[in-house]
Amino acid sequence: MTNIKPVSDLRNYTEVLNEVRENSPVYLTRNGRGEYAIIKLEELDKLKATIKLLANLAQGEKSARDSGWISADDVESMFGF
Repeated sequence: MTNIKPVSDLRNYTEVLNEVRENSPVYLTRNGRGEYAIIKLEELDKLKATIKLLANLAQGEKSARDSGWISADDVESMFGF
């Protein structure tokens, strides 16, 4: 269940922080509109790592499209399989 609170609830920030769980951020609204999300640092680190991985995969796919794909046999021979 999505946990949405007005930013004014941060007056009792300890209570709000106690509601933050992994894969369950607390969303804060300002003037009735979504404005902020509070997440655990571990989850932020995972999100950053995922973004970096996806960027590297996209770069590799672009390189393969531009320069050609390597066959599975070529990969195996490169690594001595």
